[in-house]
Parts: sequence; structure tokens; C-alpha cells
Amino acid sequence: MINDYKKLQVWEKSMELVQLVYVATKKFPDDEKFGLTSQIRRACVSIPSNIAEGKLRGGDTEFKRFLLISFASGGELETQLEIARRLDYVKETDYKKINELLSEVMKMLNGLISKLAASS
Repeated sequence: MINDYKKLQVWEKSMELVQLVYVATKKFPDDEKFGLTSQIRRACVSIPSNIAEGKLRGGDTEFKRFLLISFASGGELETQLEIARRLDYVKETDYKKINELLSEVMKMLNGLISKLAASS
């Protein structure tokens, strides 16, 4: 029961996303360490963290609420990645790879949120 969230494909995909983001942000300028780098990493880490927390709180209502928080963090991450791309902090290949995985995670979150909303 305690590790049920680890069985969720959306949690696993969001953990892969965290890894990609950390590798990409290592290459950001040093003066962004406490700025955009930190913001991007926190938004990204928030996605699987809220999935896990919501799942462990028990009950579909709480789980849905935390999935919505994860979804919002995904939107925040999407915006921050676009800023990093426009500032040439992230290579285009890294940006595309991260953005594709983020899009997949967002679709999965949206589907799970919709499913929970329909069952309540």
C-alpha cells in the first residue's frame, strides 16, 4: 500500500522527466543557480512528489486535488523551459526531449484527473 504510487505509470514518467531536467539544467549559467535553474527544478520535482502525496493521502478527492497541483506544476515547468529556450540556456535537442516527455506526463495527468472526476 505504501508504495502504490510507484506503480503508476505517470509517476514513473514524471521521475524520468526529473532526471532529464536535472541533466539539462546542470548546463545553465552559474548566475542562474538560484534563479531559473532552481525554479525549473522545483516545478519538475513537484510533479511526482504531488502524485505520491495525493495517492498516499487516501481517497479519490484528495488524490485528484494533488493531481491538479501536479498538472499546474507541469504548466509552470512548460513556461520556464520556454524561457530557458528563448535565453539559449538549453540545447534545442534537450528542450524537445524534455518537452515531449512533459507533454506525455501532462496528458496522463489530465486523463487520470478526468477519470477521477467522472467517478465522483
